[in-house]
Amino acid sequence: MPKTKTTPDFIIIITTLSLLTIGMIMVYSASAVWATYKFDDAFFFAKRQLFFAGLGVIAMFIIMNVDYWTWRKHAKLLVVICFILLVVVLIPGVGLVRGGAQSWLGVGAFSIQPSEFMKFAMIAFLAKYLSENQKTITKFKQGLLPSLSLVMLAFGLIMLQPDLGTGAVMVGTCVVMIYVSGAKLSHFVGLGMIGLAGFAALIISAPYRIKRITSFLDPWSDPLGSGFQIIQSLYAIGPGGLMGLGLGESRQKFFYLPEPQTDFIFAILSEELGFIGGTFVILLFSILLWRGIRVALGAPDLFGSLFAVGIIGVIAIQVMINIGVVIGLMPVTGITLPFLSYGGSSLTLMLVAVGVLLNISRYARY
Repeated sequence: MPKTKTTPDFIIIITTLSLLTIGMIMVYSASAVWATYKFDDAFFFAKRQLFFAGLGVIAMFIIMNVDYWTWRKHAKLLVVICFILLVVVLIPGVGLVRGGAQSWLGVGAFSIQPSEFMKFAMIAFLAKYLSENQKTITKFKQGLLPSLSLVMLAFGLIMLQPDLGTGAVMVGTCVVMIYVSGAKLSHFVGLGMIGLAGFAALIISAPYRIKRITSFLDPWSDPLGSGFQIIQSLYAIGPGGLMGLGLGESRQKFFYLPEPQTDFIFAILSEELGFIGGTFVILLFSILLWRGIRVALGAPDLFGSLFAVGIIGVIAIQVMINIGVVIGLMPVTGITLPFLSYGGSSLTLMLVAVGVLLNISRYARY
């Protein structure tokens, strides 16, 4: 391995911590009213977010100093453990149901979401598999089919929860990794047609998904039902204007937009900080994407390059889907905004992933 750099990519560190700081402020601002009403503690969600953010930052700086090849050694074990957890969470009475999905494992106030762990484990495993089988990736049966079969098996287990949003992010990221590794575009065209048919079948098979599609196309067809969140989100973004109503001055967080500290936190941010605030956050994500691509291009080996592509891919896809939903360009999926939305498993694991990216940056040549 090349000699380790004295310091990791400083811009990635600053950008990540900036997004995390904005997220902490916005989680408190967005959740204070709801937390006071439900728990008689305005800081209830903010304190929990601060705990997981602190845990994630500590993990990020520790993992930043762990050779990223360690993940290659343990990739198989990680993905096997995550498959076991995805099965366990489906057992009645074991998995916890939240928001209509049986996606959580835990006791009392502490819980984890196995599908979030699977996203990271699958990225590590695919980076290992694709780097070791690059010569066969152009062949459908020997290279492409085995990798996609594993991804779709994980997707199927996630869909049984059901959690279409997380599954879509994982599949999208894996497809990007497989394509970057050298797979033929012609193979993806045929599989894409099958995938679209399967996606349509998944939507048709569940009435609530059909409602999400119809509400996305015309939210006013059911303004108090399936179209409620999108309408309230747009009601938040619109009055924000250029400069916003001011930090803490959101109106939609007063029980109009359901649990605004989670999937729709960008709507509250846009209402309070306006177009300028929203653009600044998108700029920070763009900088993170740019630096991540530089790390991937400069990585000393194919494993490191693909690992970096996977990490940046999952962040980019999640950001695009979340903001797309909030501004009404996509149907509601239940995807959080990285580093900003309230959530323990997703926040901590995202910071762990950034820690891996920072370690790769210590070896990158750029």
